[in-house]
Amino acid sequence: MINLTDEMTFILLVFGVVFALNLLPAFAPPTWMTLSFIGLTALILHPVTIALVGATAAMLGRVTLAKFSRVIVRQRVLSDATRQNIDTIRRGINERKGLTFSAFLAFAFSPLPSNYLFIAYGLTALPIVFLALPFFIGRLASYTFWITTASAVGDRLDLDPVESAPYFWAYFVLSQLLLVPIIYGFTRIDWDAALSKRKLQRFREERSR
Repeated sequence: MINLTDEMTFILLVFGVVFALNLLPAFAPPTWMTLSFIGLTALILHPVTIALVGATAAMLGRVTLAKFSRVIVRQRVLSDATRQNIDTIRRGINERKGLTFSAFLAFAFSPLPSNYLFIAYGLTALPIVFLALPFFIGRLASYTFWITTASAVGDRLDLDPVESAPYFWAYFVLSQLLLVPIIYGFTRIDWDAALSKRKLQRFREERSR
């Protein structure tokens, strides 16, 4: 049985769990939820330390997920026409790097699930560091907040994690059910029209033939 009083064992355990959760494309509990439970029940290290471990593991897990999305989905599943449509996003991001970086950073500060974002980003074949860096910064700050808040609330109100679980799981299930339609919708938008003409319309593959 793992001895959680051993700090190194605890760090490795947190890293492994968070990395595995962020490697999964869907139906994995959000990292902020997992770290909040740690803050409620097993906070044996400083919140910033746990947040740093969690943010690093989450970033590496999501980067791996984006790579899988690029290799498996983009190269083996998507048609040439769909890939060309998505490549329009790459040109748009390259032309608006500052704005895009700020948008990624703002998203990373939120508790919104990031699996669909990294899957979609992987489809663009853009350099992954452009998303990974703001993701790490935002998640480090947000994880520190969630862990510290959960620990403080747990100490003050003596909350039972089991009683809090239904609220966490309701958010989790709803967010994951939205994953497939979001990714599908991402590939079906005509990005050339959206970025150049500011007109949202459905992408039709026959246009590229």
